[in-house]
Amino acid sequence: MAALSALRTVNRRGLGLGRREFSEKIAMVGSGNFGSALVRILGRNALRHDVFDNEVKMYVHEEMIDGVPLTKLINENNENVKYLKNAKFTPNVVADPDIASAVSGATMICFCLPHQFLKPMVPAIKAAAAPGAKCLSAIKGIDFDENGIVLISDIIRKELSADCSVLMGANVANDMASDAFCETTIGYKDPANGALFQLAYDDFSLKVGTVQDTVGVELCGALKNVVALGAGFCDGLELGGNTKAAIIRIGLKETMKFAKMFFKGIKDETFMESCGLADLVTTCFGGRNRKCAEAFARKEGTWDEIEADKLNGQKLQGTITCKDVMVVLKNKGVEDQFPLFKRINEIAFEGAPVETIIEL
Repeated sequence: MAALSALRTVNRRGLGLGRREFSEKIAMVGSGNFGSALVRILGRNALRHDVFDNEVKMYVHEEMIDGVPLTKLINENNENVKYLKNAKFTPNVVADPDIASAVSGATMICFCLPHQFLKPMVPAIKAAAAPGAKCLSAIKGIDFDENGIVLISDIIRKELSADCSVLMGANVANDMASDAFCETTIGYKDPANGALFQLAYDDFSLKVGTVQDTVGVELCGALKNVVALGAGFCDGLELGGNTKAAIIRIGLKETMKFAKMFFKGIKDETFMESCGLADLVTTCFGGRNRKCAEAFARKEGTWDEIEADKLNGQKLQGTITCKDVMVVLKNKGVEDQFPLFKRINEIAFEGAPVETIIEL
């Protein structure tokens, strides 16, 4: 309700009254499969709503495609020809290989990249972004230090001195590329900022719900990738839908338990939003983590070999998150309270037979 009220305020101030003297300038840091799917919507909505500046910059880690820079191909074709083929951007989306240039003057910065690449970029982002910039993380993963779990959104808040909302949901990028309808969830702390990001992403093809629970939303997005490894093991063993359903149920239960064990203020309803149950289901049936875990169960190679063979340059997040989760659980001495997470880790990294996925 708070975000809805704030959205009405944004609409009154910024929409239908001509372009304001000040417009929110959006930048996307990340240009992979999901980041490209999201920036398509940001580009459309920047043109649609006067509250936003028309141009949307997208930071692209430069690489050569048949001798041509990827950014050049994106800007000439209005399409990410490597990571999201045949999904056109509006022409106001501009790919930029320089992080400082990409976020220069940005008042709304969205992050969608593997979390291990975030920290090295922070100094340049902080120096170039507009003072008081608002952030949103669509990064799926967690980190940890000597004190325990570190949420990616907390890294952004601390390093950039910025408010940070979180976007997670049942959003398989290849489906989004064809504008197939889906939902997502934005978790927010500041209602006004949550409303702005909702306006930036809500679209005919993407229904955006909001909840004042950034931690719950973020943990759902990270931990579902661990559960998806278990689902992929089931597929590799051809165990069928009943078994996968059991893995999904146990995985949701352990996700909720993990969130409430390590954080306060998690809302039960968050797990029934798109970021929770829906994202878990779609990831366990159609995501990259499931696909690679199926290949692992079929003994098609090591994790690194499977990632290189099947993901076209994208990164496998579930294995990294699985390792991080187990460090946290073992440090607290509670790994036996999470039998599915523990078993997935044992299969993935400790040589346990894949067939033991059902021995919980």
